[in-house]
Amino acid sequence: MIATGLVAVLLFCGFVALGVWQVQRLAWKTELIAQVEARVHASPAPAPGPAAWVHVDRARDQYRRVTLRGFFQHDRETRVQAVTDLGAGFWVMTPLRTDRGFTVFVNRGFVPPERREPASRPAGQAEGEQTVVGLLRITEPGGGFLRRNDPARDRWYSRDVPAIAKARGVGATAPYFVDADATPNAGGWPRGGLTVIRFSNNHLMYAVTWFGMAGLTLVGFGVFLRERRRRRPT
Repeated sequence: MIATGLVAVLLFCGFVALGVWQVQRLAWKTELIAQVEARVHASPAPAPGPAAWVHVDRARDQYRRVTLRGFFQHDRETRVQAVTDLGAGFWVMTPLRTDRGFTVFVNRGFVPPERREPASRPAGQAEGEQTVVGLLRITEPGGGFLRRNDPARDRWYSRDVPAIAKARGVGATAPYFVDADATPNAGGWPRGGLTVIRFSNNHLMYAVTWFGMAGLTLVGFGVFLRERRRRRPT
């Protein structure tokens, strides 16, 4: 009897603690989503320069709307495999030498397999000084799910900025890249503005589940006590 009651109390407290934790996670996730929404729709600010690179932080800076101006180095373009609302294809990652003297990789947008090679989209290889507005993204090291980047074979599954820069001989670059917005490129490719901003937010459901389990624990213990009394000899 005492042991059963102790187990019930421990289970109840554990389930309640988990429910409270999920409520706290819900508040954190709701605030995070609100912050990202504010960043995405804010006026663009100059992209961080070298003095600020050490302070670039995923939680604070991811999806900030930024602007850059400079010259694309199309001869060092890299294609990274991608699946988008337009289908399977590639992100076009191109270093941009800014008018402030540093280099940033720009994800200029998506191209389908038949537009993979730059020769298939010559109009989109913008010459001269260009202005880019887009969202700051943090480098994606290593590769994709179950697929590692293979620089030697020029196969890329994630936008790993340091690895791509090294493979292309670009040198020091920003520790982030910029997803270009939907401003059309000549010829229609690459197609920008396809950044997916999606956060799973199931914490309310999890909280209800854990609190429900706590309630069921009390109900179960109550049934146990009732049955114990019913079977007690008179």
